[in-house]
Amino acid sequence: MTHDTLGGTFTMAGGPTVHRMGFGAMQLAGPGVFGPPKDRDEAISVLRTAVELGVDHIDTADFYGPHVTNELIREALSPYPEGLHIVTKVGAVRDEQGGWPHARSPEQLRRQVESNLRTLGVEALDVVNLRVGGGPDGHSPVPGSLAEPFGALADMREQGLIRHLGVSVVDAEQVREAQSIAPIVTVQNWYNVEHRGDEQLIASLADQGISYVPFWPLGGFSPIRSATLEAVATDLGASPQAVALAWLLHQSPNILLIPGTSSVAHLRENVAAATLELPSEALTALDALGG
Repeated sequence: MTHDTLGGTFTMAGGPTVHRMGFGAMQLAGPGVFGPPKDRDEAISVLRTAVELGVDHIDTADFYGPHVTNELIREALSPYPEGLHIVTKVGAVRDEQGGWPHARSPEQLRRQVESNLRTLGVEALDVVNLRVGGGPDGHSPVPGSLAEPFGALADMREQGLIRHLGVSVVDAEQVREAQSIAPIVTVQNWYNVEHRGDEQLIASLADQGISYVPFWPLGGFSPIRSATLEAVATDLGASPQAVALAWLLHQSPNILLIPGTSSVAHLRENVAAATLELPSEALTALDALGG
């Protein structure tokens, strides 16, 4: 795979250079992101195929499973090839019912970082995102200071446990507060062709050389269903998923994608979306979905 077929590359200010098309490991865990995968061999194949295709950043979290996706990544890819970047997140744990309670005290965050180190089998974590928000839907920014938890991660960065920091489920003010404490290389928020609102933040981050990673680029637990998206896909002879991913890549050069799947076939389709050209009339129709 060439850079062009993976959407080109993006260099994070003070951080790594990666292909814009990455992989999200969440769907490799069992139903509800809880427990082991239905097909462990296929999950291992997905990870190995992603790297073979040129994917060089994988998004994960020790609370996926819990521990499941990290352990799969280690089994499939360790010793890790040079240039592969594993991005994890902290700020939540799993309860016995499969819930996602917040866990953001300095002591809780240290335990999570140490657990990620163990399950991934590394001495330092490449990138760690602090997951902050929540709200009624569980996945949107909630105003408030992140100084204490982010400061704890900044301390661990100084100690050499973390190389780079990011924030997730945050608003612009929280991004600025984090930057006043330590440099960040990435922001991860809910954003896709139907779920908008971060356009100004994306532009500001692009100006600073900071990547923006939309989680749920294809809708997450509720996949995008849109007659417009279907019509554009039909006109282009592509899948709606490929069109939705191509639209995101078109929005800004600092957008990195982490579509997830537990299927090698779907993985190949997602990666191929980086080559899909969207004509102006298709972009106009898709842009209107967020209006």
